Amino acid sequence: MTDHDAPPKTPLPPDELATRLAEVYALVGPLYRRAHRRVEQLAPTEGLSVGVRAVLDLLREKGPMTVPQMGRAQALSRQFVQRMVNDAAERGLAEATPNPAHRRSPLIRLTRAGEAALSALHARERSLLSQVADDLTEAELNACVKVLSRMLDALAGVDVDQGLSG
Repeated sequence: MTDHDAPPKTPLPPDELATRLAEVYALVGPLYRRAHRRVEQLAPTEGLSVGVRAVLDLLREKGPMTVPQMGRAQALSRQFVQRMVNDAAERGLAEATPNPAHRRSPLIRLTRAGEAALSALHARERSLLSQVADDLTEAELNACVKVLSRMLDALAGVDVDQGLSG
């Protein structure tokens, strides 16, 4: 067992914590880009880019939403989300419906075709992910999710409409 694998005994001092979290960020970037490419390789028949997939996953999880709501939920610019919604709608994977609460901001909902495309993609992903090292434990995965969640929470105040396009 290496020092990195040892179970935590006490919280790290701030400077050491910052250094270790920087190591995590250094891994998350390449992981995200590779996962992004893999999703697009797995889903060409469904026409699911990573952005479209993110919109469809959100709609499946939360139900119909407006574009601004989706942007806030995903920490992405409204303009980027609108492009992804338009792309999904052109493929028949999502559709706009009247919004009784706001006439100018329609609700976007998943279509049956969108649901089917997501189900097929999720099945292929589960198959691929089942091939990850089989020595990972529940505690290790819980610790990973906890660290990444805290890192995400620390960036919650970042204004995504100022400079990020997705």
